[in-house]
Amino acid sequence: MANIKATDLPAWEKRVQSGVHFMLGNYALVEGAISAGCDFFAGYPITPANEISERMSQRLPEVGGKFVQGEDELCSIYACAGAALAGGKVMTATASAGFNYMQEGLGYCYTVEAPVVIANVQRCRGENYASQADVYQMRYGASGDYEAIVVCPSSVQELYDYTIWAFNLAETYRNPVIVMSETTIALMRERLDIPQAGAIELFNRRYTTLPPQDYQPFAAAPFGCPDAAPLAQGYHTIYSLNPHNEMGSIDWDPDEFERLYRRVCGKIQENSDKICRTERYDLDDAEAAIVAYGSEVRPALEAARMARESGYKLGVLKLCNIWPVPEQALRELSGQVGTIYAVEMNNGKYVREIERCAAGKCAVVSVPKNRGLAHTAREIYDAVMRGVK
Repeated sequence: MANIKATDLPAWEKRVQSGVHFMLGNYALVEGAISAGCDFFAGYPITPANEISERMSQRLPEVGGKFVQGEDELCSIYACAGAALAGGKVMTATASAGFNYMQEGLGYCYTVEAPVVIANVQRCRGENYASQADVYQMRYGASGDYEAIVVCPSSVQELYDYTIWAFNLAETYRNPVIVMSETTIALMRERLDIPQAGAIELFNRRYTTLPPQDYQPFAAAPFGCPDAAPLAQGYHTIYSLNPHNEMGSIDWDPDEFERLYRRVCGKIQENSDKICRTERYDLDDAEAAIVAYGSEVRPALEAARMARESGYKLGVLKLCNIWPVPEQALRELSGQVGTIYAVEMNNGKYVREIERCAAGKCAVVSVPKNRGLAHTAREIYDAVMRGVK
């Protein structure tokens, strides 16, 4: 995909509000989307994501974009699908319960390869308390075969940075990308540094150079992405959830079906090493490690510091994305330490992926918490030290 600088885009001085801010997490996410070139948003109100829609309704008109308050979540995700296929950089936002209602439309986006960004501000069922309980729904919620990309910021700064990353991934792989937010960071105010526009690297989807008569909407390399078609220039494409061939025509053929989904899944699976990011803290000499994602990274780092002050060499592997699974980093870690502690704000879900990657090379201990609150550093420290004793 072509790289472009933010300064190449129109009205960029209004898009990128460079400087130091003290900002709400939900607002930081919006600023990341606007900085990434978002020009369409559709969403339906739901706490704790409402501030995203609120700020989008103010900011998008300032930069020539369009804001739509959908009649419900299904309307919103399908509106985003249409806008994305028409050439827009698009986003919607919801929270756990509303994410349920988006699954049908999200499955459509995966199938027709619509690059939509979805912010899911996780909350407890029916209540505005913090949770990481949606980790498997974000991977397996929609029907059919597909591969999910889910990035998981742990701070207000990362809500900005990772949203730009999410748009770049969506454009690069023509795939929906989910920003896994949480009540904890969404409603938190922290320092936010927005860089100069020229320092932001963006990716735009690739458009076909073929004339309409030679263009095949879903033709691509075995694990590649098809070139998009420009709107209103004579290209006629059927974007159907039904089995379709490279021309986009609905046609049930087992070979075509298998080839289509091998590519739709393969473009993520075969590029997972390029997609996945992790950060290592004090792991070079670690006897044990905490694996955490999202807001749970924050107490995990403090717990590791406390353990080292007590004489126990504990490190942290921060997962910047959870889907696709950063398997290489987890395999390497499991061969390095004696124990991995999987810290999560749910009943213990992603620990299964960690156990699979560890493949018995080290012990994996689940450290769950499902009380509407993130772990405290002391809670994590105590869980680790119980294992040491």
